[in-house]
Amino acid sequence: MQATMNKRILVTGGAGFVGSNICARLLEQGHHVVCMDNFSTGAEQNVAALLDNARFSLLRQDITQAIAVDVDQIYNLACPASPIHYQADPIGTLKTNVVGALNILELSRQRNIPVLQASTSEVYGDPHVHPQSESYWGNVNPIGPRACYDEGKRSAETLFFDYRRQFGLPVKVARIFNTYGPRMHPSDGRVVANFVVQALSGRDLTIYGDGTQTRSFCYVDDLVAGLIAMMNSGPEVTGPLNLGNPEEFTIRELADIVLELTNSSSRIVHQPLPTDDPRQRLPDIAKARRLLGWAPTIRLREGLVRTIAYFETVVAKQSLVTAYVSDPSVPR
Repeated sequence: MQATMNKRILVTGGAGFVGSNICARLLEQGHHVVCMDNFSTGAEQNVAALLDNARFSLLRQDITQAIAVDVDQIYNLACPASPIHYQADPIGTLKTNVVGALNILELSRQRNIPVLQASTSEVYGDPHVHPQSESYWGNVNPIGPRACYDEGKRSAETLFFDYRRQFGLPVKVARIFNTYGPRMHPSDGRVVANFVVQALSGRDLTIYGDGTQTRSFCYVDDLVAGLIAMMNSGPEVTGPLNLGNPEEFTIRELADIVLELTNSSSRIVHQPLPTDDPRQRLPDIAKARRLLGWAPTIRLREGLVRTIAYFETVVAKQSLVTAYVSDPSVPR
């Protein structure tokens, strides 16, 4: 542990869901953290509690602009991660993935420092192989509505490994599977946030398709531990490495668990499945187990209890704001 202390670390997308959790964990470990975010989807409240820490600094900047900061490591998490957000500006999403990766890699090359790319299980598309291992090249629609994210992340991986081959850069690529937990955006359209907020608000839970499609859900603390372990692994560990929870659930099973844990009387309704939505998603994490000694420890129910507790506060605040707007006599 001592060898990894007292570093100055850049976290791009650091005000986002995963990024803010990484910032908090790195500060706990004694590092200095530079959080860079343009706040297109990141939230100031995600890092509000960190602002008083003398080892934390906030840089408001878009990753598509040239970056000049004095750091020892880089975690690149700058990109909208939910379909609602990344499809709202598909060209911007693609630029964030490709131009942003180039800017980060150039900073890494100038300083000769390790850089970790937060890639995604979406590089596998709607897979023909189950579970998905890192050797699978994927089944991605390059011109569909999700391509700005899927192909953007695939292109970023290409850039990272080309920089390694051409310049010997110390790169690392992690493929992140479905992750949930505190600091998720309540309206980002991802299934755990959707279900929990809908259940707590007494609204219908929306399942897209028949609910038999599967996902694996990794609690954010486990993911953060995996990302930090990968960053601090030896230079021979470049990835790509799958980081996710190898327990598989159908979307209907997830909905039933959320209803049970929230004691909600919400109904389940069905909507058409979005274009190119994967039918199955399950990581093979054998490489991460072997190379990092990492595996998730938090089971879905335990993680959901923690997540529900977080969203209970969020939903309560939203209800108070709504009440205040409609009746100014309601106390703030």
